[in-house]
Amino acid sequence: MNKPDQAVVWSRETIGALTALKMGSQEQPVLAKSGDNLRIDWGYLYVAALRDSSVHQVIASGASAREKFVSDGSVSPTDDARMPRTANDASPVAAFTFDLGRVGTKTISRHLILAYDDLYSIEYFHHRLRPYWRRNGAQAADLLTQAERDHASLAERCEVFDRELMDDLERVGGLEYARLAALAYRQSLAAQKLAADEKGEPLLFPKENFSNGCIGTVDVIYPAAPILLLFNSRLARASVVPVLDYASSGRWHFPFAPHDLGTYPLANGQVYGGREQTEKDQMPVEESGNMILLVAAIARAEGNPNLAVKYWSLLTQWAEYLRQAGLDPANQLCTDDFAGHLAHNANLSLKAIEALGTYARLCDITGKKGEAAALRETAQAFAKKWLSMANDGDHYRLAFDKPGTWSQKYNLIWDKLLDIQLFPKEVAAREITFYLTKLNRFGLPLDNRKEYTKLDWEIWTATLAESPADFKALVAPIYDWLNHSRSRVPLTDWYWTTDGKQAGFQTRSVVGGVYIKMLRDPAMWKKWSSKTQ
Repeated sequence: MNKPDQAVVWSRETIGALTALKMGSQEQPVLAKSGDNLRIDWGYLYVAALRDSSVHQVIASGASAREKFVSDGSVSPTDDARMPRTANDASPVAAFTFDLGRVGTKTISRHLILAYDDLYSIEYFHHRLRPYWRRNGAQAADLLTQAERDHASLAERCEVFDRELMDDLERVGGLEYARLAALAYRQSLAAQKLAADEKGEPLLFPKENFSNGCIGTVDVIYPAAPILLLFNSRLARASVVPVLDYASSGRWHFPFAPHDLGTYPLANGQVYGGREQTEKDQMPVEESGNMILLVAAIARAEGNPNLAVKYWSLLTQWAEYLRQAGLDPANQLCTDDFAGHLAHNANLSLKAIEALGTYARLCDITGKKGEAAALRETAQAFAKKWLSMANDGDHYRLAFDKPGTWSQKYNLIWDKLLDIQLFPKEVAAREITFYLTKLNRFGLPLDNRKEYTKLDWEIWTATLAESPADFKALVAPIYDWLNHSRSRVPLTDWYWTTDGKQAGFQTRSVVGGVYIKMLRDPAMWKKWSSKTQ
């Protein structure tokens, strides 16, 4: 349910060797609403277990099910028939008991299967998309049967995966970094919905949870991308293709990339800022740079530029926009839009320069040698100008026209990840040395304006460090925050570095950005990405 006063219905089903209890809303308003901080109120929850004399199940009120179990360890033999009724009317639950018999030295185990069949997942330009697992016509019964069949083998594979990944994370960044990455893993994937298009191809849609509810936000896809680039570049591709198709459709008529696809789960066109009508509160340099960098990173992960070639005219248009407007950005928003508009943003300029450099690289590997050389020369000239414009002695400025300011230069990381080599190594080294003097107890502030920070950008910035000791020094306050923050919420990516309290946002896919440290190690990136090729 979205709200507790909505009516619930339920039933039980026999599916092969399984007994399944099924619950859902009476109304079933499929894809009928959109927004943030909403709960799905269509589709059905399934709780299932193998049929066995030692397993019993019932649908009953939560209170009566607990009382019966406490009194004699069982559940009622008959289901509650008073339905439909609202979720807050003697809250109906699906309850199971397992009699394990006499337990000794030999392990005895049982399991439940939890599943949710949302029927339809996303509305994509007024076409309803099925969840990816339904792409070949599978039904809920098929999902449950396959889950039971594969349970043992999947559990074994997961254990092997977990051990190997944790070992590699610790090897690359230390124990505290490994534990942070483990914490971020599930959320970074769960905050995105995998659907299938009409051809059965995957499309991945992130939601801006506890932000503004947007779907397919480019500056959410961008920070979330490292975990996908590391483990499954096909999912990274699936997250950018909806944006690329939208920008190619004729609906989007600006020379820069869009910000979003709509409000989750309705991906019917941009809703942020000036929408499709005006340039008000758009993020032109931000999103154009993001898209070029993402496509280039996918080419790096896949070992070919096929995606870039398919959308070449778009990338060319966005690169030209950055060539004209990227070096010294006008007064506009960037991904950190909560900080407000900022002109002459040095970190945003870095993004534009790195994007031009990666576009030149794409030109080169697709045989456009002349264009590659010219754009490489432009990017190099921009980088040289940036060094002068941003210089503030022992560090680089927040904005070119604001001496005495500073900011995290997390966009510089692409110079290393994609081997663009536009900036001298001393740039990152100077910034890291400066950042170490600005640490608060719970982390590095985003910039000099406020004491709050962004978790994803902190790790991107720390990854600029050449020294393992410097990287660990920047991660240690974050680990301290994870353990001592009084804001006990699903992992937030925006918090105060002074007292550790949540500033905003939670449950967002952007925490997948902490895996960027793994991409910094070419051998590690190749090892994990090759597993899915």
